[in-house]
Amino acid sequence: MKPEKDLDAIMIGRAGVDLYGDQIGGRLEDMGSFSKYIGGSPTNTAIGASRLGLKTALISRVGDDAMGRFIREELAREGVDTGQLRTDATKMTAVVLLGIRDKEQFPLIFLRENCADMAISTDDVDQDLVRRAKCVVTSGTHFSTLEVKAASFRALELAQQHGAQRWIDLDYRPVLWGLAGKGDGETRFIADDGVTAHLQAIMPHLDVVVGTEEEIHIAGGSTDTIECLKTLRQLTDATFVVKLGAMGCAVFDQPEIPDAIDQTLVVGGFPIEVFNVLGAGDAFMGGLVTGRMEGRSWQEACTFANACGAFAVSRHACAPSYPSRVELEHFLANGSEHFKLRQDKALEQLHWATTRQGDWPQVLAFAFDHRIQLEELCDDPEKLGRFKEICADVVNAAAAKYPGQGIGALCDRRLGLDALAKMTGDDLWLASPVEWPGSRPLRFEGDGSIASYLREFPLNVAVKCLAFAHPDDEGAMWADQLAQIQELAVSCRTWRLELLLEIIPPKGSVVESDTISRCMQRIYDAGVSPDWWKLPAPADELWEPTWANVDAVISTNDPHCRGVVLLGLAAPMDQVKWAISQARAQKWVKGFAVGRTIFGEAAQGWLDGMLDDNQAKTMMLAQFEELIDAWKD
Repeated sequence: MKPEKDLDAIMIGRAGVDLYGDQIGGRLEDMGSFSKYIGGSPTNTAIGASRLGLKTALISRVGDDAMGRFIREELAREGVDTGQLRTDATKMTAVVLLGIRDKEQFPLIFLRENCADMAISTDDVDQDLVRRAKCVVTSGTHFSTLEVKAASFRALELAQQHGAQRWIDLDYRPVLWGLAGKGDGETRFIADDGVTAHLQAIMPHLDVVVGTEEEIHIAGGSTDTIECLKTLRQLTDATFVVKLGAMGCAVFDQPEIPDAIDQTLVVGGFPIEVFNVLGAGDAFMGGLVTGRMEGRSWQEACTFANACGAFAVSRHACAPSYPSRVELEHFLANGSEHFKLRQDKALEQLHWATTRQGDWPQVLAFAFDHRIQLEELCDDPEKLGRFKEICADVVNAAAAKYPGQGIGALCDRRLGLDALAKMTGDDLWLASPVEWPGSRPLRFEGDGSIASYLREFPLNVAVKCLAFAHPDDEGAMWADQLAQIQELAVSCRTWRLELLLEIIPPKGSVVESDTISRCMQRIYDAGVSPDWWKLPAPADELWEPTWANVDAVISTNDPHCRGVVLLGLAAPMDQVKWAISQARAQKWVKGFAVGRTIFGEAAQGWLDGMLDDNQAKTMMLAQFEELIDAWKD
């Protein structure tokens, strides 16, 4: 009995880090800053296919360094099996510098000298893993040296032995074959008889060959695409898929290659602006593999592939630009009115909401981001910072006791920066405030520029913002508040940060069952879709209709919202526990973020010298656990 094929595709080859220049239109020499993304052709393809619903795995190596750990963590968040991603303590993780200069020039430098992924050996190719796979995807680069060639051939041999399809992305980079200068990563084609012979030796072992016309040229040994395909057909019965850029792609699966491209299946591309070609081929490959592994025709699979490539060329970065399945299906069904896809706000929101990393089915957070309330108790910032470090110890202790339960914290960066640094667990949910405490209309901390302030935020820390708002506020107040919130939302997306928006009606205002939901709707109408909402518990008599209204406004405007966390407003413990236990039944409530109910008494005692560190920690941990238990129960 044959084992079940529970993996759709295994990719083998490059795994590195892309450092993309943030400035558009300049040389790499002129770049002032870079954004860090995961990279490497097979790695990108594994992520692209995983986002579309395939179960993928990667065979590669990374260094025992921060970049290697980043790759491993990113792949795990993207759902890619990393069981055969090995850590090589003797090598460094590969890095690539990339830039977007204009529509034709995309400079890049490969920092891959003696890198980890070029040390892949036959021992890295696990037979049990290949036995589980429907498809093995190799890469031209990983036939360029004897050791990686042996490993790639081993993967193809096992694929044939266990009935898996054998694919190759020709992925020709002359610099990686030693044919171009080390700083010349941009050159796409240099003819070389040695590389041609190398690639032709692989052809009999393949079922599908994918490449650009230039890559077909290096494999076929001439600059005539049809002539090259006819040469290659003498070596293999494989299906050839030739990428034609904006024209789409052509499929050659017939025994005899026709005399012209238009005499075979040509699947047209999508008419959009080409902003960035880097990584587009990997996106194409992810879509193509997905279509075929789902049993779709070449026509359908190529449509998937062309659409994925279109998303990639329209955005910054490689793998992060690739679509989710929801996004792809929406685009294929509805298209876009925008020639520049990245300017389609609805599509960009769908992309962000369906590719955010990390899964938070619940969040149980200790909120000690308070500034004014603590400064009223003590005017010594250093002492308040030390108290917040004790609060961080409470969070770490709770996370150790409740692993994987969404334990988290809200902590500010003005008094609590050292406390934030202490909370570094992989499964901790973290957020930090940006509003100036008590401001109405809303104003921000920092030097007045929220964009520059957010530049300092790590990617794993959500941006929390409290707005004191009421739907019946005068027009000028709403206009001011919405302008601030819109600027904040744009800045969050610019820096790839999640936004937690907290809404509290001003003191003394009349609160009805639709007060909060009407505020939320005005924010959605302004084009802002927060990742999270932080909301107060309704009064008892308003409980059911308030949550019904909140449910309706989120479900209608953003069905991919992360959810709502409940705040405490310094209410007594019994009242907060009751609210938490009842709120769990609500569709969008994912947990709580409570502060003074937990730390109020301990803060007063510690600041007055009546409690030592351990006593304050013990008191706060007990309070926090009471709330956690209320949620769990």
